[in-house]
Amino acid sequence: MALPVLSVQLGAQTAPLKTLPDFYDSVPAAELAARITDAMTDEELLAQTFMFGWAGQEPTNLLMDWITERSLGSIKIFGWNTEDSVELAKAVGLLQKKSNSTRFRIPLFVATDQEGGWIRHVKGLTSETPGNLAIGASGYPIDAYYEGFYIARELSVLGINLNFAPTVDLYTNHESSIIGPRSFGQSPEAAGILARAFVQGSRKAGVLTTAKHFPGHGDTALDSHGKLPSIAISQETLYNRELIPFQYLIESGVPAIMTGHLHFPAVSEHGEPATFSRYLLQTVLRGHLGFKGLVITDDMMMHGAIRYAGAVDKAVQLALEAGNDIIESSTTPRLYDAFWTENLKRMQTTPAFRLRVKDAAYRIIETKLRYFKSGNAVPLYPDVYTVADKLPDAEGQAFFLSLAARAVTIVRNKYIPYTAKPSEKILLAGGYSAFLQAGLKRFPGAKTSNLSDGLLSKAAVSDTIIFCLANDSSLQLLQQLYKAYPRKKYIIFSCLSPVFLSGIPEIPTAIALYSYAPVSFTAGFAALLGDYTPQGKLPLDGIN
Repeated sequence: MALPVLSVQLGAQTAPLKTLPDFYDSVPAAELAARITDAMTDEELLAQTFMFGWAGQEPTNLLMDWITERSLGSIKIFGWNTEDSVELAKAVGLLQKKSNSTRFRIPLFVATDQEGGWIRHVKGLTSETPGNLAIGASGYPIDAYYEGFYIARELSVLGINLNFAPTVDLYTNHESSIIGPRSFGQSPEAAGILARAFVQGSRKAGVLTTAKHFPGHGDTALDSHGKLPSIAISQETLYNRELIPFQYLIESGVPAIMTGHLHFPAVSEHGEPATFSRYLLQTVLRGHLGFKGLVITDDMMMHGAIRYAGAVDKAVQLALEAGNDIIESSTTPRLYDAFWTENLKRMQTTPAFRLRVKDAAYRIIETKLRYFKSGNAVPLYPDVYTVADKLPDAEGQAFFLSLAARAVTIVRNKYIPYTAKPSEKILLAGGYSAFLQAGLKRFPGAKTSNLSDGLLSKAAVSDTIIFCLANDSSLQLLQQLYKAYPRKKYIIFSCLSPVFLSGIPEIPTAIALYSYAPVSFTAGFAALLGDYTPQGKLPLDGIN
């Protein structure tokens, strides 16, 4: 509700006092966003472009000071905030109430990374899901739609309104340690179609989505958390491969895109990451691709950004100048860190920088106005009394199991369907308790190993070894095991990426699951025993 119009007597005339615009005024979004940004101080404009995380379950006093004293624009939920789902819902409600007490009453964007599968920052009571590579294996856009829908419906219960998903990086480099099963696969067109369906499902449940990591993180084995990856592809390849999924999502109205701390020497010849590239963000993303939504940085505390910029405050400056609208930080800076003071000073001394910050704040506020007044937004204040009843989503649980079954892929089929002999000694070997539990339900008499409890000695007295292959270290263990006991019967369950199967081609029975979610193991054992015939297809080339 807007503040009342007051008046003062000026001689024989009465003049109205100018009142502050209010976020909930009944004014068109573009006009109201302009009024608000025109009335904002430099501090309020700059703070609206920031998105901060915090340590621990409860929000810190420092974070609340950023909201009440400076009108912080957004917050980010990380895994360390989410052990208790009820407490998380309370925290989100508290922070939104703090934001509602500021001069313009602008709500917070509450963001997280809930991609499905491997990346699930919001833990607690939420569902473990098969993830993108499983959707790529099923090949059905409707699976992507409902994965997005049910993930978003769970986030809505907690008051989280912005999801940093879907990941549309292509699984081009099979050595990748950071993308892997987060990808829909190698095909740009398939990734675009499936990601578009994920966005539509999320939109139906009221949660905004973010395509990432622009312009594509898939063709590198390096992790930008630790260093700046350099992706040596031509500009032609960039346009005809990496950018295709982003084009699909832009055409379907994705509201936000996250930039990556990634260097493309054939495009950014001065060595700047995409995060700091005016060419990539303004000429390519805004111009060539026609994107009109929000541009959000990846975590500015990642070394891939800081090492290039030299300091965090400089990284913030460069990111804003390049065309990012929201600056994400996994930590909450102190109120007078250089992160803040140097960029505020630059606003006051460099008119072009102030205009860029004001433009970013305008874009953020207009997006918020359109979203929060749409009639399909996540509630600002979660109902903490219903969290335990709504999470995990019961319909979602049933769907995720069916998706897991559609994704299961028979890579090598010698012992499928498998029937154990009455006296057969079976060893279930894997590092995930969900794998061991699912295996014991189907083979109650089996022995188990978590891979660090005398695996070789347990294998020595076993006839059949059902092994969960998840990463390079478990591949090395399996290679050692096979070398020691080559005459045993082996069955591999590949969870996460199936690329590790290429490291042990001698074993003639292998099933790809694509995730370590309990539903994936349940579906995998059902396929092994012939409960159904899996139809999943490998979404990667060169795996056999």
